[in-house]
Amino acid sequence: MEKLTFYALSAPEKLDRIGAYLSERLSRDVARHRYGYVCIAMEALDQLLMACHCQTINLFVESFLTMVRKLLEADKPNLQILGTNSFVKFANIEEDTPSYHRSYDFFVSRFSEMCHSSYEDPDIRTKIRMAGIRGLQGVVRKTVNDELQANIWDPQHMDKIVPSLLFNLQQEEGVERSPSPETEKERESPVELTERCFRELLGRAAYGNIKNAVKPVLMHLDNHSLWESKTFAVRCFKIVMYSIQSQHSHLVIQQLLGHLDANSKNSARVRAGIVEVISEAAVIEASGSIGPTVLEVFNTLLKQLRLSVDYELTGSYDSFANMGSKVIKVHEERQLQEAVIKTVGSFAYTLPPYQRSEVMLFIIGKIPVPVSVSGFRVEGSRMIQVMLLKSLLQVTGFQSTNILTALPTSFLDPLLSFTLMEDAEIRLLVLDILIGIIDRHDNRHKFSPVRIISDISVLKLKVDKCSRQDNLFMKKHSQRLYRHIYLACKEESSVQRHFESLYTLLALICVELANEEVVVDLIRLALALQDLALTEEALPVYTRCAIHALSAVYLNLICQLTTVPTFCQHVHEVRPTVCLSVRPFIDPFICLSVNLSTVEGEVLFVQTKIAEILGGSGYNTERLATAYIPQITDEDRLSKRKSIGDTVSLQLEMESRNSPEKEQRSTAEQITFETLKQAVVDSVNVEELERERRRQVVERFQTAPFEEIAAHCGARASLLQSKLNQIFEITIRPPPSPSGSVGNGHGPSRSIPVYEMKFPDLCVY
Repeated sequence: MEKLTFYALSAPEKLDRIGAYLSERLSRDVARHRYGYVCIAMEALDQLLMACHCQTINLFVESFLTMVRKLLEADKPNLQILGTNSFVKFANIEEDTPSYHRSYDFFVSRFSEMCHSSYEDPDIRTKIRMAGIRGLQGVVRKTVNDELQANIWDPQHMDKIVPSLLFNLQQEEGVERSPSPETEKERESPVELTERCFRELLGRAAYGNIKNAVKPVLMHLDNHSLWESKTFAVRCFKIVMYSIQSQHSHLVIQQLLGHLDANSKNSARVRAGIVEVISEAAVIEASGSIGPTVLEVFNTLLKQLRLSVDYELTGSYDSFANMGSKVIKVHEERQLQEAVIKTVGSFAYTLPPYQRSEVMLFIIGKIPVPVSVSGFRVEGSRMIQVMLLKSLLQVTGFQSTNILTALPTSFLDPLLSFTLMEDAEIRLLVLDILIGIIDRHDNRHKFSPVRIISDISVLKLKVDKCSRQDNLFMKKHSQRLYRHIYLACKEESSVQRHFESLYTLLALICVELANEEVVVDLIRLALALQDLALTEEALPVYTRCAIHALSAVYLNLICQLTTVPTFCQHVHEVRPTVCLSVRPFIDPFICLSVNLSTVEGEVLFVQTKIAEILGGSGYNTERLATAYIPQITDEDRLSKRKSIGDTVSLQLEMESRNSPEKEQRSTAEQITFETLKQAVVDSVNVEELERERRRQVVERFQTAPFEEIAAHCGARASLLQSKLNQIFEITIRPPPSPSGSVGNGHGPSRSIPVYEMKFPDLCVY
């Protein structure tokens, strides 16, 4: 070998003849089963290949690859492994010159086949499979950076390589979980080798090749029903997400979302498995944005949520034809819905605060207005509202430094309108969403459970001074917040959790957003709730007791936050009697033993006394002396809010009433509840009416006789001419007189066209 290597290096032009001779000898030895000589010939080829890197090596490589192909085609496992080892050595060589005509299609197919070997002896089967994996790794290394080679990322190659790797990666799930002593001696198990090869393949993928590498993974999981178990699918995509370049992560997520859309009519367990994988992938891809199409991601997830609700209600994947459709399992659809909501939260967690605000606006725009038709449409609308509000609740878990951007008007108005709906669950979700956004210092859990606190320092509240943005927000939206809190207290279907959430919301407003003016308004609101509990006899006894207790507990909190001693003394004098009389937070079934309308004196907080006390401490006496009276219309008293449009119109009416320029605005704008309601109703049918009008015009010109069409067009032409004459009469007026007289009024003076008027020369340009 030393002489042969020296000869080949000194006369490189002889390499091709040396390779051809060795190839001929090796073919003859293989055919005659002289395997000792085969090993010697392959060793000689390997050593020559490792030593000679001259420009004429290409012809020698052809002889070498011919021999490797010959060995891989043999039936003997040892020859296949020998050929694979030689090919791996060749793959690690960096050639000086590229090859224009070399093809590796056979090697991709043969190595993939070896990866699926089903040889009887398990030890030999494992060796063959590991040889196939190493062979695929060698093919990838040899071709991935060579632009002149056939593209290894083409689907025809990826559809063989990726499933072969996943097949071996999957073997750990069932058979080879506990290794034997023989395998422990080996340096690497098939599963470890497969994972390393798979990671190397994905790590070499460029931007345009990610889809071709991921699509076979999706197909493999589909073909072998691996989505339902979730474990292997999650493991595969964890490998994918950690192996590819981080800037390409959003491409994988987009492919998963597209695959979820493609499986919209598959079973709920399959869809839930895909959603679970998406959730895990989103957590891994938390280093930056999830790509340029953030809203598209949430749109896909919310669409799946809506489809799941439709499937659950209709009982079929196809609402038009129930024949032959799969049976819907309600509990599986519920699990899918929970998985989608969890995934929405996972995606939102990866976003910066400004993008979360956009997502919140996007989700609330998807929440449907309830329909007034009976049947499953109402129930479906309600379920979608609940699911989307739960999704919105997942997005709100971030601490925004600017409350104005976290709660813009376009988001706050529709959200507050849901606080006036009949459904108790929806109202509770809205309260939780508001609490999640306003609570920027994680204080919400310190107000639960609701209790009378003698020393506020035990709560260890985190309080910062109100910023300019906070003051602007309260100046703009405080009255709307107070009004909806007041009206939410009057809902008869409210239970203990509603009042606990209302107390937490009021407490957070006081801690997070309160300046001196806001504190005064909150005291007025608490006193108004006390009056509501006493005067609103139509409410259930429990609701009145809960409102009374809410007022007492909240005033106790405010007095300690204001640190005015006389105010605290007054609250402490009244508080024990309230605690004995009203206990809805301790036990929701224990109410006042006496009629609330007859309660007086020591049980009540007195507004005039509080105004007098706080007035001496520098608070606005006029505002304190004025009772808080929200503007309530007949719609609020007589019917529940079922429509967002109704609530918005009501808010506009309230704002117009509170405006000091009420008379001027009402005469100028003429915005009333009836006009807005009519506009909302009419806007639904505008498109249909326009379509019907166009259809009639087309039908008339197609079917009517020519004389009728001509008469119609002539009438329109004469109408146009008469209008033009009127316009000309208006524009052609008599010239202005220097004396300012227009005429004597008995008869029109002679009209002179503008183009006949005589202007002084100085006026002509």
